[in-house]
Amino acid sequence: MLGDPIVIQSLTKDFNGFRAVDDLSLTVRQGSFLGFLGPNGAGKTTTIKILTNLLSASGGSASLNGIDVVQHPKEALAQVGAVVETPEFYPYLTPNETLAYLGEIRGMSKEDISRRTKVVLETVKMTEWADKRIGKFSKGMKQRVAIAQAMLHEPSVIILDEPTSGLDPRGMYEVREILSELKKQDYTIFMSSHLLNEVQEVCSDVALINRGRLLKTGSVEELLEQASVKRIEVRTIQQMSGELLNSISKIEGVQELRASGENQFMFSLTGKDQEQAQMLLRLQSLGLNVVSYKESGLALESLYMSLIKDSR
Repeated sequence: MLGDPIVIQSLTKDFNGFRAVDDLSLTVRQGSFLGFLGPNGAGKTTTIKILTNLLSASGGSASLNGIDVVQHPKEALAQVGAVVETPEFYPYLTPNETLAYLGEIRGMSKEDISRRTKVVLETVKMTEWADKRIGKFSKGMKQRVAIAQAMLHEPSVIILDEPTSGLDPRGMYEVREILSELKKQDYTIFMSSHLLNEVQEVCSDVALINRGRLLKTGSVEELLEQASVKRIEVRTIQQMSGELLNSISKIEGVQELRASGENQFMFSLTGKDQEQAQMLLRLQSLGLNVVSYKESGLALESLYMSLIKDSR
């Protein structure tokens, strides 16, 4: 296999004078699960549509496994599975029939279709629905069938465009469980999302994008290391009085303090592990009996918001 799984170089896309993708360069490393993160309208779907040859670029290039998507789309996409925007299927077909049909279009043998259908439906937890008509499925179930078809031909690269978009909480949870399962397998995954917690939870790498421009890229760990503002959640035995909160607010380094329950409060803190440890000691010195003291998983958000602010 040639080159990195996904290489985007100086990519631009203009729509009637509006630049949706602006000089974007990004390399996705082999075996990684990259979260392509940005707000709605940041240029994520446009980039994915160029990668999957559904749109042509105004400039720059994109290649998959070392093959140029524009010049050789069929060869470039042969080893790629994708779910772009909201998937729709023939409602009167079952998952088994749908996958047989799509496998045939891809030129797979009947034996391979049968073998892979069993595997992929198991992976997306749809085995018991294999012979039920898709028209009766919830949006989350359809999304699971969509992920199954993306995996059917054993691609090396999977591209997912906001796979949990529009799903109810249960549907989101089920799809994220499947994404976590895919992460353990031998795929390179490129997933767009506007949900910070989703990317923090399931991805190994992240690329932050805004207004079509790349703001930052790296492993989730590296970026979390750079996020110096942490959101801390504290639960105590004591009930939180106005007097106690007032005392906490006066501790050096405490910002954006607010009560989040009778005996819970949250605040922002600039710094890393050392500062967090010091802060815990200071809270205890106020006489607080701390039951739990933890980061509330918004570190990536603080970094992202500061980068968006700087990019305006």
